Amino acid sequence: MASTNDLKNGLVLDLDGQLWTVVEFQHVKPGKGPAFVRTKLKHVLSGKTVDKTFNAGIKVDTATVDKRDMQYLYKDGDDFVFMDSSDYEQFHVGPQIVGDAANFMLENTEVIVALHEGNPLYVELPTSVVLEITYTEPGLQGDRSSAGTKAATVETGYQIQVPLFLEIGTKVKVDTRSGDYLGRVN
Repeated sequence: MASTNDLKNGLVLDLDGQLWTVVEFQHVKPGKGPAFVRTKLKHVLSGKTVDKTFNAGIKVDTATVDKRDMQYLYKDGDDFVFMDSSDYEQFHVGPQIVGDAANFMLENTEVIVALHEGNPLYVELPTSVVLEITYTEPGLQGDRSSAGTKAATVETGYQIQVPLFLEIGTKVKVDTRSGDYLGRVN
């Protein structure tokens, strides 16, 4: 239990059995009337954001979310298998929890897995990863109909837009939040 006066960004609240992360909060004390706390909350599982207002000083339930450093080992059927880096315990995580992170994970990738009561909630990747281009069409000199970019498939099977001069086998840096090409890696 915490007071609404103790809210801070990143705190996970348990509201009506649902887990919500505080994205923004603002303590408001109007000229007349009681103070209140205006918050923007993000649902941990679905990612939906809502605005919620609490009276100042009321108690809210907080949830303990344990963020652990883990290593992605392999895919077992539909599940992804992660190993806790501290105690070598293995976790099977479903594809709905991994989500879009699967597009950027290679075996042995270091990630952060958030757990609540031993159940995985979501997978956090580093902001960028290095992937190798496995397929791309040759870039035609003078082809500027697509602003100098072409489609390329990286080793995870994900497709990104890259500059025309890149070829198969080139290692590129990719932003895991947007899937954008960031640069070539030597």
